[in-house]
Amino acid sequence: MVKMPRMRLLHLSDIHFRSPDCETLATDRNHPYRTLLAQDAVELCREGGPVDAILVGGDIAYKGEPGEYRVARAWLLGLAHQCGCSPEGIYVVPGNHDIDRGVCAKSLTISVAQDAIAKASDDERESMLKRQLADATLGQALFQPLAAYNEFAAGFDCSVYPELPFWTDEVELDRGVRLRLFGLTSTLISGLGGRDDGPGRLYLGRLQTVLNPEQDVVNLVLCHHPPLWFSDRDDTDDNINDRAKLQFFGHEHRQRCTPTPTYMRFQAGAVNPDVYERDWKPGYNLLDISVRGEGLDRTLDVRAFVRHFQKAPEMFVALKPDRFQEVWTHSMPLPHLPPLGEAAARVEPIAPYPATAVAVAIHAAAAIAVPAEPKPEATMQGPSPRNLIFRFWDLSIAERRDIMLKLDLIDVAELRVPEPELYKKAFKLAATRGLLADLASEIERVENSH
Repeated sequence: MVKMPRMRLLHLSDIHFRSPDCETLATDRNHPYRTLLAQDAVELCREGGPVDAILVGGDIAYKGEPGEYRVARAWLLGLAHQCGCSPEGIYVVPGNHDIDRGVCAKSLTISVAQDAIAKASDDERESMLKRQLADATLGQALFQPLAAYNEFAAGFDCSVYPELPFWTDEVELDRGVRLRLFGLTSTLISGLGGRDDGPGRLYLGRLQTVLNPEQDVVNLVLCHHPPLWFSDRDDTDDNINDRAKLQFFGHEHRQRCTPTPTYMRFQAGAVNPDVYERDWKPGYNLLDISVRGEGLDRTLDVRAFVRHFQKAPEMFVALKPDRFQEVWTHSMPLPHLPPLGEAAARVEPIAPYPATAVAVAIHAAAAIAVPAEPKPEATMQGPSPRNLIFRFWDLSIAERRDIMLKLDLIDVAELRVPEPELYKKAFKLAATRGLLADLASEIERVENSH
């Protein structure tokens, strides 16, 4: 894991690629605003350095159709290239427009699964969600409307499925601090029953806001809907505020930056809001995070460029924190608290007998009781797992299948499982078995054969 003394994040949301308009750029009226956004971000990067990660907060598509995601993928990769960000630095979560409502409307199973959660009492809703996710049929039904989104997100290692309805990743910052990213799925009961029409009708669930507040770890949450939109809004808001210092939301198309003593919340204005919206104003955020100081004086520092669109002349400009500044700056305590006592010294077991068969057996039993300290994990040379995943999803369906079957990471009976779920589990299995290097070799072999 490469240390980052300073990490630059680009936060976008609500891009709303809408087919068939987005598939013909010459007549896509939203295309100029995306172009101006990219140009503005590049200018900021020219002065302050390249982007390390792009956070896309949902509503990537408009109708959740495959063609919309093909255009979205091409645009995001182009934006990443212009801003100096690698493809594996792109992170995405779904929004309500990433739900295929046509799929929802045709499936009684989806309606049953969603209604069971939505109509449960407040006390029973969390256990009902877990029951639906654990059921082989109903769990898959909850994610069926996200099928096209998951195909798109899989290449960025951000697909979701019943067993794991959110994703995580980790980046090492500086001074012993790690940034842990959480991509939450706010659309589990979206698409039916008018639950997208107003606040308080969706459900996130406590299983997505565990967000363990570990020492020397900064939790970052990326989620489409702000907490107000959930029936469990109080629990969600409290858990995220208490456990995540960096928070990124979308959906409301309102550009907001809210610094508090213990966290900083960003709400992105839509990249492409509906032109008929009141106070129509595209927007995005670019921010730098860094760690400063040592011990009890250590802090997490944020410098944020909050940008929104102005007309006549058309350009992105700063949304200012006050009359005199264009950059939002904020510091939050991030103390390192040393343990009160030293770790107990490990005592090696010593056989008290001569080297007889009995003595050897006693010594072996003692060794099992006090296991050897684990050796440091060897750093894998070559591409990162996220890089491998991105390249793997650039291969054809048959090539992906054949590689995984060859390495015995899947079997034929599993091919009925949706590809994003199947191969996400296969990559985890490869890491557990120490087969990532073999997987990298197979991907490279197929790439070279093209």
